Amino acid sequence: MSSGIDHKLFSQHEHALEQDHGDCPQCGHKLLLKHGKRGPFIGCSHYPECDYLQPLHHHADSSIKQVLDGTSCPECGKQLALKQGRYGMFVGCTGFPECHHTEQIDDTPSTELTCPKCKKGQLIERTSRYGKSFYACSSYPKCQFAVNHPPRQGNCQFCGFELLVERKMASGKVLVCASKKCGKKQQ
Repeated sequence: MSSGIDHKLFSQHEHALEQDHGDCPQCGHKLLLKHGKRGPFIGCSHYPECDYLQPLHHHADSSIKQVLDGTSCPECGKQLALKQGRYGMFVGCTGFPECHHTEQIDDTPSTELTCPKCKKGQLIERTSRYGKSFYACSSYPKCQFAVNHPPRQGNCQFCGFELLVERKMASGKVLVCASKKCGKKQQ
């Protein structure tokens, strides 16, 4: 009775992973393809005695939207370009993958609302690593106040907290207290 599984495919896949990645520059042992919590990387086969590792950079993670004329990379001298990446727009070197210089675009939308926790920073919109928007204090990491819904100016009728958030309910948009201890719907 045949199982219908082609075992040749498994052996071909295993040999593809056994590709030679060279020798470790620190200790001279072989480099291997390894898998970690942040994805695949190249590491020394003599780990933990040797802690050498090299990240695998994925070339398809970003695409050039516009080359910025009159700008040059401070690391290699090539032109900089506006790129669309996994977490939004950024400025990067056109010499990628040889040069990994990147700059963040400082156009984070501010809500003009003062942080109710530290009273110094402003609430700005940010994007999580999963692509969801949230609003956090601009004084991070000193102040770690954050809310998941769009903040609105106002005080809670029940606890007096100085910030409300707009939530979408079945009945429509409603204002809710931003305090985790209260969270009551406003009238």
